Amino acid sequence: MNSFIGTYECKADAKGRIMLPVALKNQLSPLLQQGFVLKRAVFQSCLELYPMEEWNALMVKMNKLNRFKKKNNDFIRRFTAGVRMVEVDAAGRLLIPKDLVSFAGIGKEVVLSSAINIVEVWDKNSYEQAIDDAALDFAELAEEVMGDDDEGTVS
Repeated sequence: MNSFIGTYECKADAKGRIMLPVALKNQLSPLLQQGFVLKRAVFQSCLELYPMEEWNALMVKMNKLNRFKKKNNDFIRRFTAGVRMVEVDAAGRLLIPKDLVSFAGIGKEVVLSSAINIVEVWDKNSYEQAIDDAALDFAELAEEVMGDDDEGTVS
């Protein structure tokens, strides 16, 4: 599993191309040959960039869902809506398809934010708003999500 680090601000041109910051491009460089999958996020108005290896692992998991259950089919259809295979070009740019630019409300200012094994692609204003909204209850959320992990404590 890949683990990415960092949050990067960059600009999108009129065609939806984003020049990857050098620090992020260096982290992605071992994965450039395999390509990436870009999709709509489930919970936020942003995009998720999956290295192909991560995407394939997720598809193995999803392929175990029983397709004879309507909710599973509905989930798969919604989860994969708008999914695109994308590549970083020779100049280090990532082209975001227009429908995905529209979904995420991406303007000129963009934030690329690591989310462990994927990279989120945000319009800068939307990212700042999401961070501000999450800050209100982050301590409570952190305790709820990570607080039960007593590994490493002395009894």
